[in-house]
Amino acid sequence: MKEHMEDEVTPLFTFGVIADIQYADKDNGYNFHHTRMRYYRNSLQILGHACRCWDVEEDPRRRPAFILQLGDVIDGYNRELGASERALRTVLQEFGDCAVPVHHVWGNHEFYNFSREELFQSGLNSRDKGEGEREENVNVGEKVREKFSSMEEVYAYHFSPAPNFRFIVLDAYDMSIIGRNQRSEKYKQSMTIILEHNPNEELNMPPSNIDALEGRYVKFNGGFSQEQLDWLDRVLNSADENKEKVVIASHIPIHPFSADYVCLAWNYDKILPILYSHKCVVCFMAGHDHDGGYFKDESGIHHLTLKGAIETPPLGDAFGTVFVYEDKMVLRGRGRISDRVMMFQ
Repeated sequence: MKEHMEDEVTPLFTFGVIADIQYADKDNGYNFHHTRMRYYRNSLQILGHACRCWDVEEDPRRRPAFILQLGDVIDGYNRELGASERALRTVLQEFGDCAVPVHHVWGNHEFYNFSREELFQSGLNSRDKGEGEREENVNVGEKVREKFSSMEEVYAYHFSPAPNFRFIVLDAYDMSIIGRNQRSEKYKQSMTIILEHNPNEELNMPPSNIDALEGRYVKFNGGFSQEQLDWLDRVLNSADENKEKVVIASHIPIHPFSADYVCLAWNYDKILPILYSHKCVVCFMAGHDHDGGYFKDESGIHHLTLKGAIETPPLGDAFGTVFVYEDKMVLRGRGRISDRVMMFQ
């Protein structure tokens, strides 16, 4: 068992984190490019072990207040096997052993198995655990009531697990050619975007280009609509005014130094300036790149990409527990997940 860092004081709150479980009841196999082994059944064992570890902590101040699941909870193979619903039930039952809320992020494999409408009706819709409507001071003397009506097809919400802290869940496939009805305007816009950059017939193959960043324009990625970016800016404005620290979660990473370029959000260059224009953002968490990654940018924002459970061999682990203090977050990793101290700017 990995030896962990000693905590200096009792944390304000704690949460569990796990990414890319991609469970399927099938034998081990390879990824799309046939270069990496995936352990489809073993990922469920990792989740089960994680839930037992999170649930065994007796001190309520150290027991996770919630679990952050960073997307790709079941594998796309389930659709071919006709087992999407059964696989999802199996994973959600495993999560059910944790006596705390689970905040689910949606990844590409969610959309390989279900339509956006089906996901909103499923147990992966944790938006009701957030704050869908609240009054916010946007300008002096002006109050605006924020509603989901303008973003009802976008899976994005925010919640506050403790005073002066806010978490935001983003929809990285808001702009995408997976999960969107092909007759919808966003699908047409997304297809235009990807075809402008990727000339390949197979759009899951990254374009061969001198600029390696162009590799992000593949079918298994997506991006954030202007509508969602404007919403994010409003929420961060409110957090600034209320002197909150903000953690943002998305399936797709947004900083080029925190993941392989082929795993970046299409319009990462549009969302980063929004984060930099606010003082409140302390961390951006993502999955998607199974090798994981980490980078602290010039604004002091920690970009943490969690390694995937799906590529963790039997007897290994890939999950973590984050202890949050006034001045830092301490990640205690298990197995492939490294310990990390992330100081707040």
